[in-house]
Amino acid sequence: MKVMAMNSTQLDEILWRHLSSLPYFRAFLRAVEDRFYQEITLLEPILDLGSGDGHFASVAFEKSLDVGLDPWVAPTLEAKGRDTYRLLVLGEGAQIPFLDASFGSVISTSVLEHIPDIEPVLREVSRILRPGGRFVFCVPNHRFPQLLWGRQFFERLGLKKVGAAYGRFFNRIARHAHTDPPGVWQERLERAGFDLLETWDYFPPKALHILEWGHPLGLPALINKKLFGRWILIPKRWNLAIPWKMTRKYLDNPRSEKGVCSFFIARRRP
Repeated sequence: MKVMAMNSTQLDEILWRHLSSLPYFRAFLRAVEDRFYQEITLLEPILDLGSGDGHFASVAFEKSLDVGLDPWVAPTLEAKGRDTYRLLVLGEGAQIPFLDASFGSVISTSVLEHIPDIEPVLREVSRILRPGGRFVFCVPNHRFPQLLWGRQFFERLGLKKVGAAYGRFFNRIARHAHTDPPGVWQERLERAGFDLLETWDYFPPKALHILEWGHPLGLPALINKKLFGRWILIPKRWNLAIPWKMTRKYLDNPRSEKGVCSFFIARRRP
């Protein structure tokens, strides 16, 4: 699958629909992933594994998705308010409450890395997919903790152990249970009954550093969310001109050989 030749207007629209409603460090990563989904044909019905608050699906897809599945009550209630899914289900990925071969596609956007015991989840996804159905997902990879700005800073000072500790700390606050190479994910997929059709890496180190620094800089947005229920109070171009300038270029050529995240398209075997 080749990257579509999107024009600047289309890329601007993708970034803006995320940047105008999320803290910038989350928005431009989600915008890159949004762009990838625009290149993929998903067979219906579609299940979103780890649907969360429904924000991503609400802005990335023109039509409502069939099912959103998530184990957390508060985000699911928020997703319900967005009217993004035809059906919302509270449930665990290792025990999906649907019959065998119920879905044409399962998607999961930056979710699987948070699940410690991932093998049962992959087997459940395989079970509920029709033969030939697609499993499309993205996760941070092995470069994520290695290429963090903080880790590289300490390592340049000769403090390798401190740098490694910083990488572990950042993974912990990001709740990452897995930051594995694509080859590890391919082995897991094959054991669960999938053939890997395509994978690519994205989000280069400089983009990671912008995301990394965005965590402390995103405190005002968190306060807005707590007080007013919105991350961005003034979703205007003039108000978001600086984050726009910092992030827009990463949508032009989104794939990267040194990317800290990986995107996967797998097919359920017959």
